[in-house]
Amino acid sequence: MSKITVKKIIIGKHTLWAAFMPLQAKNLIVIKGRKGYVMCGYLNLKVANTFQDVAIKITGVSTVGDALKACVHSCTYPAKQLGIYKGQAIRDVLKIIA
Repeated sequence: MSKITVKKIIIGKHTLWAAFMPLQAKNLIVIKGRKGYVMCGYLNLKVANTFQDVAIKITGVSTVGDALKACVHSCTYPAKQLGIYKGQAIRDVLKIIA
């Protein structure tokens, strides 16, 4: 059975939550803020867009630490409306979605 790890991330006065779960070949990583979330390559942006989620996809990460150092690979239209763009540092994105 895989163990799910949850970690608190503080950005300024805001708290976000990161979840990490080993799957079969790779790890599932999600960082959730009040306005949206960052997720590893398992994210289906088409579905997230359908639900009008503020969703940001990152790739090439294996840990929450890696995720915090990553840049935006792609994002939903609602995320773009908040000023989030491809190549943006995730630390900056977290300030927006916190």
